[in-house]
Amino acid sequence: MSAARKPILLWAVPRSRSTAFLRVMIERGDLEVAHEPFSYLQADGHVEFAGRRVTSPIEMLDLMLDVSAGERRVFAKETSDYTYTPLLEDKRLFSDVVNTFMIREPRAAISSHYAMNPGATLDEYGFEYLHTIFDAVRSATGEIPLVIDGDDLVADPEPTVRAYCERVGLDFKPEAMRWEPGRRDNWRRTDQWHAEVAESSGLVAGKAPERRETPDTNEHLRRVAEHHQPFYDALARHRLAG
Repeated sequence: MSAARKPILLWAVPRSRSTAFLRVMIERGDLEVAHEPFSYLQADGHVEFAGRRVTSPIEMLDLMLDVSAGERRVFAKETSDYTYTPLLEDKRLFSDVVNTFMIREPRAAISSHYAMNPGATLDEYGFEYLHTIFDAVRSATGEIPLVIDGDDLVADPEPTVRAYCERVGLDFKPEAMRWEPGRRDNWRRTDQWHAEVAESSGLVAGKAPERRETPDTNEHLRRVAEHHQPFYDALARHRLAG
């Protein structure tokens, strides 16, 4: 498969604004878009994509490759609060997929995640595992994968999206930067996590609620942030700078 037809996979730490980025990819209209298919497989045992029901990560990868070889290139975003061992053992993930990554300043991402899921484990905050996947891709390909930062995305939307598109072999479509507010079937299963995106019409930084636990007010979150900060720092050294 040519590089221009390879599926694009965005690996993202939870609460990094990755669904807002996915919303841009949906609005383009020329991509077959999947929202967290491998997470859904782990949670539900099945996922619907491109008119088919799949029940394993390798079957999902097969389908992504098949669809991209046809008329519509696949864009999928996935979060790092689950682990994906069988998928990472399939060499096609590295040779036949364009793997990209999305981060966000840990203290803000962790505070937002905790507000949605106060019972999250240390690993579910995702920075360490995102770094593990990044290292696997870098080791397998010999190249440094593309990294974008959710804070950069909302601070400088068009240059960030334009540069991302250029790196992964997509034409930049400025009309995809705006959309009609509303929920999408793509993320119906995890709808409550994406209320801000559903209410939005473009890439903007929403205001954090005034009353929210943060690493400054919560000792548990302070320890979580201290654990994950080095992994964010390692990834941030490679991020696409505006």
